[in-house]
Amino acid sequence: MISDSIEISAPLDKVFDTISHLEIMGQFSPENTGGSWVKGSSGPALGARFRGTNSNGKKNWSTAVRVSTYEPSSSFAFLVSVGPAKVAQWSYHLESCPDGTKVTESWTDQRSSLSKRMSKGIVSDREAFTLTSIRTTLEKLKAHLEA
Repeated sequence: MISDSIEISAPLDKVFDTISHLEIMGQFSPENTGGSWVKGSSGPALGARFRGTNSNGKKNWSTAVRVSTYEPSSSFAFLVSVGPAKVAQWSYHLESCPDGTKVTESWTDQRSSLSKRMSKGIVSDREAFTLTSIRTTLEKLKAHLEA
């Protein structure tokens, strides 16, 4: 698992509302570009389905996403797959801190060894990229929520 944390001067509920609306998270991520709720889902909820869109260099792809944890103002997580292949679990844990909310974003790699080899065509070192990506996402999220 790879994770990083940041403190944001914003209330828990506002931070949770922002991170759980996956369609806008593309504003903050260096790779995710957004997406849309699918299969009868219209917003974040346990079991809700989402089609994520992603871009890295000249590569573009979509993912299937299922919300696996939905605990308002506390935890939000989702599972990502491409076709039948598991990719990752992304999770966000929120806790109160003196100046607002501490957000911890985590990525758990769920790719098979074959999927890891195939994905090197997009990013040669996914772990290093993800660590940097999480930091970028958290900093942009902080700037947005504190604006």
